[in-house]
Amino acid sequence: MADQTWLITDEGEQRPLALETVAEPQQVYRLYRFLTELEDILAAETDDVARLAAIAPRVRKLLVSSYWLQMEYQEPDPKTGWSVKFLYREHQFPLTVQMVAWQPGTCSTIHNHATWGLVALIGGQEKNRFWRRSPTPDHPHRLEPTGERVLAPGDIITFTPGAIHQVEPWGEEPTISFNLYGVTQRDQRYQYDVANQTARQF
Repeated sequence: MADQTWLITDEGEQRPLALETVAEPQQVYRLYRFLTELEDILAAETDDVARLAAIAPRVRKLLVSSYWLQMEYQEPDPKTGWSVKFLYREHQFPLTVQMVAWQPGTCSTIHNHATWGLVALIGGQEKNRFWRRSPTPDHPHRLEPTGERVLAPGDIITFTPGAIHQVEPWGEEPTISFNLYGVTQRDQRYQYDVANQTARQF
């Protein structure tokens, strides 16, 4: 099966993302060139879905061209079950680039990112579960499940700012992913407790 790219919307909908056509690299597609192109995309395009459609094929090109990136991760912390290594983070630069590893048997909180985001799976398998907000007068943070998807190496999943998900390694090996995020609106980022139908900022 060909590598897949999915969009997860604020409503928890999953749909294939129609990607912008990007020329094959004529030379090594280095991280600095990737970052420069992304900065240009973000300056020219304000729609998050259009941004992701332009960014995702460039992520594929980067990971194929710059193999060293696939080894730039830290083993999951034995205490937390996960690790984050920043590949690029600069004050007032409009995105963050990370490598994230999850240990089998762990699970993230249920959360949104309050910005557009992209996760490209490099190693292992990762189950993503999705929700949408379904508030009631008594429970303003109530969620409804909308589905799940297991990612394999080569798959990419993208998110709009209000998309809600939970990540779990699927199988017996750690998951390794290349993660890319825009500027987080901190007052809009939440983790959710589905059992108690509550949420708190984080």
